[in-house]
Parts: sequence; structure tokens; C-alpha cells
Amino acid sequence: MPVLDIFNADAFSVTTMTEAMREISYVPGRIGELDLFQVESIDTLDVAIEKQSAESLLLIGSSPRGGPGDTRDIGRRSLRKLTVPHFQRNDAIYADEVMGVRAFGSETAVETLQGKIARKAAVHSQDFALTEEYHRLSVIKSGILFDSDGTTPIYNYATEVGESLSAEGDFDLDNASPAAGILRRRCGTLVRAMADSLGGLPFRGVMVIMGKAFADDFYAHKEVRETYLNYSAAADLRAGYVSTTGKPYGGFEFGGIVWEEYRGGGSVSVADDKAHAFPIGVPGLFKTRYAPADYIETVNRPGQRLYAKQWQMPNDKGVNVEFQMNALHYCTRPRVLMPLRRT
Repeated sequence: MPVLDIFNADAFSVTTMTEAMREISYVPGRIGELDLFQVESIDTLDVAIEKQSAESLLLIGSSPRGGPGDTRDIGRRSLRKLTVPHFQRNDAIYADEVMGVRAFGSETAVETLQGKIARKAAVHSQDFALTEEYHRLSVIKSGILFDSDGTTPIYNYATEVGESLSAEGDFDLDNASPAAGILRRRCGTLVRAMADSLGGLPFRGVMVIMGKAFADDFYAHKEVRETYLNYSAAADLRAGYVSTTGKPYGGFEFGGIVWEEYRGGGSVSVADDKAHAFPIGVPGLFKTRYAPADYIETVNRPGQRLYAKQWQMPNDKGVNVEFQMNALHYCTRPRVLMPLRRT
């Protein structure tokens, strides 16, 4: 009976390991669940963002018949190439970890190694999921794709496309004696500003994700409570704290805007006194692009969200294991992202 070459078995090919990693239970963050980012696999390492400068409509003055007419400059197009960032996690499994079951010619060793790789992949997969949520949230909050340290920008999309971010809006939620109707007026101002920033682009509405202090004061605001407490929609106000679906977040509509507290933690969170507004239903506003891994067998093939690969250690003491993601999350019109503060 030949000795079983467990490290070169089909169970450990790039395709099989990647498929196994994709089957692991993945619990996405809230931004992922909102389905804001249009996802596409690409077979290159770069993404091109084309922008045409916004045109303002101008009145045309009268001119003599037969004489020269009015002229104007037409906006130019610009093209910016972005390289898809690479994120990699390395690990290893040593022969001693399966020493007790590695019988001569036995398939048990393969099954044990597969189980160990699956357990490691489960942990790493959750880290990649957290990283993806962090990147998407950072794009929504600031128009910047930050690296894991929270200070190093991978891409500043406002700079890349030549736009200016909106100034932070003050909702003055700690005012003990707010003017009558002031909160709705601020909501109306926000919606109009959002529409103006979009120009002629269609959108379904506006959504705001809030930090916990902002959310607490917003839910407790006199206008919000008076709007909801006196009729059957009071349940919507209660759902702002705890969703009726059992999920750890909820939201409701007020002033033509959907408000929701973002329940995160650590670096994946919204600052307590802050909130972030963005339009929903805008075609191609937020995008995610997955590029191929840096393996021979994945060259010029559509990228997958996650990849896994193993290779035998030179001294035959085990296998090295690698997990990777090649993903770019971006906003094509960062000018529409509007930060808010509680006071």
C-alpha cells in the first residue's frame, strides 16, 4: 500500500479550500446587510473611476439674428485608476497536531487536517468579515478607505475624484428648549442638501446611521416623541432601540429620513455624538470589487471574496496555510456623504 500524500490530496487544492472557506457561517455587519455596495468580481488588479465634471445650467442671453451667439465651456472627463488592496493572513498546521491519527495509508489524517483547517478558517473568515465591514463603514463616514490602524488612508476618494466633502451639520439635540418644528426643518434642510449634491441623479431617500448618544437624544426629542406616541406608529419608536426581528439594531422614519443607531464596537463603530447621512437607491454610488488572488491558478479569472491555499513546509513538518482577500470598497460621489453631530 503506498504512503498517502495528504498534503497534495485534492482536498487541499486552492479551489477546494476556497470553497470550504466560503461555506463557513458568515455573520455580516449592518452595512453589509443594507446591501448598499454593488458587488462585482473583476479579473484585473485595478479599477478605473471615470468622472465627468458637474455642469450647472446657465441662462442664455439674447443675441442679434445673424450675429455671434453665446458660448460656454463643456466639462471634461477624468479617469483615475485605483489598485485593489491585498489583505492576507498566514497560519500553519504541524504534523504533530495530527500525530495520533496519522496511520499508514489512512484517510483519517486527511479528515483531521481538513477539520483543523476549517476551524482556523472559521476564525480568519470572521476577521475578514470584520475588516470588510470596517472598510465599508469608513467609506460611508468619511469618504476615506482607512487601513486597520484607523489613521492611514489607503484611498481618500474625495481627493481621488476631485470633490469636496460636506461640512458637518449640527442637529443641536441637547437643547432643552428647542424651537417648535426645528427638528423637522433640519431634516428638510438635510434632504434638500442631499438632492442638490446629487444633481439630477435619482434616489429613493436618505438614511442616517447614528452613534449611541446621538440616537438617545434623537429618540427622546420632543418632536419625535409627539409624532409617534399618539398613534399606532408608537411601535416604530420602540423599534428604534430593539428591532422586532430580534436583531441588535432597529430604525424608523422621521422627517423623510430613515434613522438607525449603528451597533458596532471598537474601531468598527460610529462615534457617540456623531451621525452620518447618505442617499439610498443611487445607482452605482457605493461599489465593492473583488480581484483575483496572486496565484498562478487564479490569473485572469474573476476574483472571489476569499481565498485559501496550503503548501508543504520544506522540512515536511507540516503545512503553511494562507487566507487572503483582494477587495476595494469605494464611493463614486463622496460629496453626497454628510456628517452630523449631536450638538
